[in-house]
Amino acid sequence: MFENKTEELPVKAVLACVDTGEFDAEASIAELAELAATANAEVVGEMIQRKISYDPATCMGAGRLEELREQLEALEAELVIFDHELTGVQVRNIENILDVRVIDRTTLILDIFAQRARTKEGKLQVELAQQKYRLPRLVGMGSALSRLGGGIGTRGPGETKLETDKRHIRRRITYLEQELDELKKHRTFSRSRRKKDGVLCAAIVGYTNVGKSTLLNALTDAGVLAENKLFATLDITSRSIELPDGRSVMLIDTVGLIRRLPHNLVEAFKSTLEEAAAADIILNVQDLSSPEREEQAEVTAQLLSELGCDGIPKINVMNKSDAALDPDTVFEDDTTVVISAKHHSGFDRLLDCIVRNLPETARRMKLLVPYDKTAFIGRIRTDGKVFSEEYTENGTLVDALVDIKLVKEAETFTC
Repeated sequence: MFENKTEELPVKAVLACVDTGEFDAEASIAELAELAATANAEVVGEMIQRKISYDPATCMGAGRLEELREQLEALEAELVIFDHELTGVQVRNIENILDVRVIDRTTLILDIFAQRARTKEGKLQVELAQQKYRLPRLVGMGSALSRLGGGIGTRGPGETKLETDKRHIRRRITYLEQELDELKKHRTFSRSRRKKDGVLCAAIVGYTNVGKSTLLNALTDAGVLAENKLFATLDITSRSIELPDGRSVMLIDTVGLIRRLPHNLVEAFKSTLEEAAAADIILNVQDLSSPEREEQAEVTAQLLSELGCDGIPKINVMNKSDAALDPDTVFEDDTTVVISAKHHSGFDRLLDCIVRNLPETARRMKLLVPYDKTAFIGRIRTDGKVFSEEYTENGTLVDALVDIKLVKEAETFTC
């Protein structure tokens, strides 16, 4: 059957930023341009105003907004994206002056999340973040809330209900929180079950677009979407791999991080990010080819600390060595490894690093078990793994992964 698929045309957008000196405006607006491209916007211009503080009514000064309006007309742009959080009153005032649609950084990120969420939990988290963000902005956003058309900043679960009153939105928030609490209970149960069963977990964390999903795919054939876009994947994916010492570890991909990630988004996706706090080891993936790698690493480290991950072993996985100018300048040790997920290079050393940094839960041993002690092999199988058995004159020669609680007893049979 013929399917009529219409591709959404890119929206011409101009980026706007007020540089008060509290962050690197140039770097932030460059990242905003990447976010805009991910949301299918064509960035045709930008404007940065250096100012001591934000204008409470319009964020930018009136004079600069007039300049921006002229720029919009010349470029035939139909959207302005501010690199700040705007109040409902500010959005209304700016739209009245510019006569085009205006959104802010958080709305743009929420729009991307709405596009990328696939699982029930991901969709609920996105809608909860959207509703919480929009609730205090209802005042002064009458015209914006009445828009039912498509486009960047208007899609995602529940947009058509934005013209309803605060009471309805509060009820919706309560419902979403209850649904997420139930899913959180299931996730907590799954974590405790993994711990009880002795399943080791490695959380893959890092800045968005550093190659986390590509790494997961390369190691496990997970089939996760991997694009050169920010927030290409949003939902958690878990896959198991076998380590060189015979143990298995569950690799868990987490949502990508970003500088100035809005607080309400961190809160909404905390259950997703908590996978890192519950992991046995953290793979901190970094883009070795990015000139902003160190700054991105600081953002990741700060958020991991906020989540309570300080005591968990971490490996710095320097990815994209194939695109880096000087990959050989990185000093590799037990906690730092250089790889290329795209070309599958450096994986052996990465897996060895994981083995060395994981807590010892089992040990691979070669044993000669006398025939009158054969029951011990059955005990090994219960919590470990037997790779091979060979029957000899003096007993069974076994190559096995022995659970740590049996190692001392197993040492009496080492050969």
